[in-house]
Formats: sequence, C-alpha cells, structure tokens
Amino acid sequence: MPTNTSGFTPAELRLFARLSTPEKIQRFLDAEVAYNKEPNGPTSRSPRRVLRDRVGHCVEGALLAAAALRLLGHPPLLVDLEAVRDDDHVLAVFRQDGCWGAIAKSNYSGLRFREPVYRTLRELALSYFEHYFNKKGEKTLRTYSRTVNLKRFDAIPWMTAEEDVWEIPWYLTDLKHTELLTPAASRHRYRVDERLRAAGNWGGV
Repeated sequence: MPTNTSGFTPAELRLFARLSTPEKIQRFLDAEVAYNKEPNGPTSRSPRRVLRDRVGHCVEGALLAAAALRLLGHPPLLVDLEAVRDDDHVLAVFRQDGCWGAIAKSNYSGLRFREPVYRTLRELALSYFEHYFNKKGEKTLRTYSRTVNLKRFDAIPWMTAEEDVWEIPWYLTDLKHTELLTPAASRHRYRVDERLRAAGNWGGV
C-alpha cells in the first residue's frame, strides 16, 4: 500500500484494504453507502465522513472512490459530466492497460461503473449519454471536463476533513468543459426509451 495514507486511522485503512480493486470499490459504494438525498441541506462530505456515515451523493461517492484508488497506487482523478436541465455527475476515473474506466455513486443504475476499455476520456464520457436522463425522460448529458488530480487539495485535507470540502465541487463547476455533441445535435431534446428508463431507475434509492 502506498505510504501516503494522509491521516486515515488503522481501522479506516483496514476497511480500505478490502477495496482492493476498482470493482470492489464500486460494489462497496452500491451496497454499503446509501444515496445522500441531502434532507438537511447540501453537503460535501470527505471520504472519512462517507465511511463513517455510510451515506453519499455522486460527488461524495467519487471522493471516496478517488481516495480508495489512491491507496491502490492510482492518482486520485475526478471528471465532471455536465448536463442541461439536470444535475452534473462526477466520476472517479482510473487507467488500466492504457484505457480509462470509472467508478461512480448514483441512484441511476446506468451512471455507475465503467470497465477500463475506453481509449479516451471522450469515449468514456459518451458511454454515459444514453443512460443520463432527467425526470422528464430527456437525455441531458452535453459536456465533460478534463481530469482533476485531487493532490491539489491535499492541504484541506480532502480525504479526512471533518468540515465539508466545498472547494472541490466549486472547482469542478468552474472548469472549462468540452462539448460532446455537435451544436445542432446538442439543441435536440432526446427522449429516453421507457424500457431503458425503467432499467435506469432500477435499484435507485
């Protein structure tokens, strides 16, 4: 395990030791972290707080996944997906054999894990298009950001902070994003098929 454990306790590190592959990190987010609907207002929990509270939304889940990937020797990288008439979605991304994969927390089943088979970040981001829809059934994904290495936030410290780490989602929001669709295509209101919509909502909380 890398020496940069950034203040995690022995008990926390034992839990992280269970998350020894990207797939196991995703399974932990799906099975052991409830989706955070923010009933008491917006939050931006650190990985330590997500582990303790067992609750997290997409940003909080991505932070936990990035911390777990870091402890496996990967750089802690996030990518922000931006949508119209919808919320952003944040991915913890990793590379394996030169290809990109992703881990994500979502109450939509199609917006979670991606195997590391995508040659570019654009390919990875586009893989979410068909599954990214709002409550009206519109496919809403339009842009993606470059990768952000969370090393830049080590001074907070983002992995173990007891205060909300708002600096990270604010930074992601301010990043320049790259268009996924042509201008003409991006103006179209794509509708999700009802069967795909039902499948996407399966397992939501």
